[in-house]
Amino acid sequence: MDQLNLKEQQTFQQIVEQKQMKDFMRLYSNLVSRCFEDCVNDFTSNNLTSKESGCIMKCSEKFLKHSERVGQRFQEQNAMLMQNLQKR
Repeated sequence: MDQLNLKEQQTFQQIVEQKQMKDFMRLYSNLVSRCFEDCVNDFTSNNLTSKESGCIMKCSEKFLKHSERVGQRFQEQNAMLMQNLQKR
């Protein structure tokens, strides 16, 4: 980033923020889709049953923990890659 002028840095930052928002929205959409499909089965009422609510809570917690774990692994791999590049 040091090689970029101020305008280029701002543009780059804006692109990064847009990508982060897009990634977040994709994560949220996947969470809603997966948990709805797995947990909501009774369409006779416009309210969730207690079983469906519990399933959605467990599903969303599991999904978010998995996503967090994957993110951590990517960070670890990136850190190792950066260390290897610096050694060269």
